[in-house]
Amino acid sequence: MQGKVVAITGASRGIGAAAARVFAGAGARVALLARSGDEIAQLAADIGPAALSLPCDVADAAAVSAALAKVARWGGGLDVLINNAGVIEPIARLAEVDPAAFGRSVDINLMGVLHGMQAAIPMMRMQGGGTIINLSSGAAHNPVEGWAAYCAAKAGAAMLTRMGHLEEGPQGLRILGLSPGTVATEMQVKIRASGINPVSQLDPSVHIPADWPARALLWMCTPAADPWLGQDISLRDEGVRRAAGLI
Repeated sequence: MQGKVVAITGASRGIGAAAARVFAGAGARVALLARSGDEIAQLAADIGPAALSLPCDVADAAAVSAALAKVARWGGGLDVLINNAGVIEPIARLAEVDPAAFGRSVDINLMGVLHGMQAAIPMMRMQGGGTIINLSSGAAHNPVEGWAAYCAAKAGAAMLTRMGHLEEGPQGLRILGLSPGTVATEMQVKIRASGINPVSQLDPSVHIPADWPARALLWMCTPAADPWLGQDISLRDEGVRRAAGLI
């Protein structure tokens, strides 16, 4: 990753912030995108001159396009895009969920992925390659009570990963997804507070640290992860954990 340019959405906390540190530690130049401008500015300052912070709402297609164009000018290209931004809210049963809140979840968790891919793919085509990783979830493939919006949006994002590989793999782009399992982040705090499904009852000690998916993301940028192109890689799979050097 030495000198490679990596853009990470939702980089202000959790997996995104951990990934920024891991990629920078591997020699990459990292662009941090998030709505929390102050937080990503502080993280970029902590990382040093190899980091750039760009306030950006992934639900806004024009904002994502403009941000990634700035990244390309800053770094001389775009080698990796990690579509990490996501929200768990609203946590509510299907019959009671607020449609506007449902739509906001889709705007971030699904449309945000589309916006990132649409902005990055033309750049990567022009430079002859690149990697796009979409943060997925077990909720993309299995229903979880109270998570109608999150499950539906993540399922859509998983299909965008498959579509991206189908359409852009022949152009030299590597597109794949990561399903990290339950991670010790602020999202788990919100899930536990809801008390609405079995995930909320999990003991916090079972959640993996955020640096595990961050390190897996780094591994996914190597040819070793090519057998999983177009798929969601699950960190619940012990074989994947071993392949990524996590255990």
